[in-house]
Amino acid sequence: MKRLMIGNEAIARGAYEAGATVAAAYPGTPSTEIITNFAKFPGVYAEWSPNEKVAMEVGAGASIGGARTLVTMKHVGVNVAADPLYTFAYTGVNGGLVIVSGDDPGMHSSQNEQDNRGYGRFAKLPVLEPADSQEAKDFTRLAFDVSERFDTPVMLRVTTRLSHSQTLVEEGEVKPGEVKPYKKDAAKYVMLPGYARGRHVVVEKRMLELKEYSESTPLNYIEMNDPQLGIITSGVAYQYVKEALPNASILKLGFTNPLPQNMIKDFAAKVKRLVIIEELEPVIEEQVRSWGIAVEGKELFTLLGEYSVEMIAEKLGGAAPIPSYGLEKDVPPRPPLMCPGCPHRGVFYTINKMKLVAMGDIGCYTLGALSPLDGMDACICMGASIGTALGMEKARGEEFAEKMVAVIGDSTFVHSGITPLIDVVYNQGTSTVLILDNDTTAMTGHQDHPATGLTIRREPTAKLDIEGLVKAVGIKNVRVVDPLDMKAFQSVLKEELKRREPSVIIAKRPCALIDKQPADKQYYIDQDLCKGCKLCLKIGCTGIYFVEDEKMAYINPNVCVNCGYCAQVCNLDAIKVI
Repeated sequence: MKRLMIGNEAIARGAYEAGATVAAAYPGTPSTEIITNFAKFPGVYAEWSPNEKVAMEVGAGASIGGARTLVTMKHVGVNVAADPLYTFAYTGVNGGLVIVSGDDPGMHSSQNEQDNRGYGRFAKLPVLEPADSQEAKDFTRLAFDVSERFDTPVMLRVTTRLSHSQTLVEEGEVKPGEVKPYKKDAAKYVMLPGYARGRHVVVEKRMLELKEYSESTPLNYIEMNDPQLGIITSGVAYQYVKEALPNASILKLGFTNPLPQNMIKDFAAKVKRLVIIEELEPVIEEQVRSWGIAVEGKELFTLLGEYSVEMIAEKLGGAAPIPSYGLEKDVPPRPPLMCPGCPHRGVFYTINKMKLVAMGDIGCYTLGALSPLDGMDACICMGASIGTALGMEKARGEEFAEKMVAVIGDSTFVHSGITPLIDVVYNQGTSTVLILDNDTTAMTGHQDHPATGLTIRREPTAKLDIEGLVKAVGIKNVRVVDPLDMKAFQSVLKEELKRREPSVIIAKRPCALIDKQPADKQYYIDQDLCKGCKLCLKIGCTGIYFVEDEKMAYINPNVCVNCGYCAQVCNLDAIKVI
């Protein structure tokens, strides 16, 4: 049976068909939907782990225990998982293990644009790159076989465009999810230096065997057409090349680490001009050049962002389709904004109003950095807000800490905010930490985490007590406040900033999209009292708009969720309840 699947759904299907019985992940765009789809299959175990390192460790344990295991994360998540991943490349597997890296060219929902094919080279892992949903399923299934055949974890590297695009997929038979026997083997799995030295020899031998495999695997193949132009490409870029340059000869690489050196040399000898088209880093290009092969690549194509049919056609003289959107004018840009009623909005309005320095973190609340809220000074990675606040304090002194906060969400706090909070206590910082607890992992689509009390299957489980945890690590001053009450929140914030010891304020209110209570009131703007000062617009809510000709603000009842933020900031009492 064939049906449309996005790439992520196809990966989940491929793992299930391969007999995988365990999957672990931390949600992150573009990879999130893989595990949510895998969790729907019968007879499997799936979990949202607190972070990617834990997911990788759970995956390693399941693999050693004999289960075929899937571990998924976005590209920056692999940074978090790298410690166990690098060493697990030494130990090798029992049951096959596939780690999915969801890379994000164009940074649609990411803080950087790293190319995780580099992890394959540095950790010495085979890397597979599918080009459509059918390949996503098939490559995932094959990856488990490769993992067990060569005793190695395997990386399946996908990108946003593949993860979220639909193509037809033919479903295959499901292999029974059998768990292999476990046998104690300290020399293989206990990475003491003496054992690890022996395993490094195994890894190098394995890489030589994988080089031979890359020459014969059907994942790498040549489409010979006009010999005047030869293209080497991989992943979704292959689709762009096929559309832009239908007459070109193509070496399509699906197995990209290690590369098939002999196949590439043979292909290069058959074409007059050789061009490598790969998004982001010149991973293939640099290796091909090192073999003395004349090739063009990044001198033609950018290191930045996603490629397109039009870009490739422009650079290489192909026939690009003319886009027709049926619009006379370009669609105006629409910047991302917090949802109406978002409990984070008042927090950042207050931070801006008090002119505080805010060390931020990853989540919906990162949008608090944008105008008109302008409430964030820095954001580096998951969990970094608390550590960077401590570093700023140590650099500039305690007086600076009186006007600085660290802002982190509940899911991110569990992910990697606990250890830096311990650091604040241990190293005698005075940071004021705001934990914005909206009871979900909202940015990636409302996934549960240990503090929601629900598993990935929405089954009740132990609920992490964030307030109790914060106290347990040594924070004596913990306040819980409703962020919709802006006056109370500001009062608490002023009090805690004066302390010369660390404190935590938990701004607790569920995400507006999961706590949809029926409206018991409706706000409107009294036009007789409104003076057009635009102060209500500074909360950045899409439920309010301003008509310049009339010099009046209005509330859109189709968007407003009656949170009351606007009424609290209006100095003229012009915003009232019907």
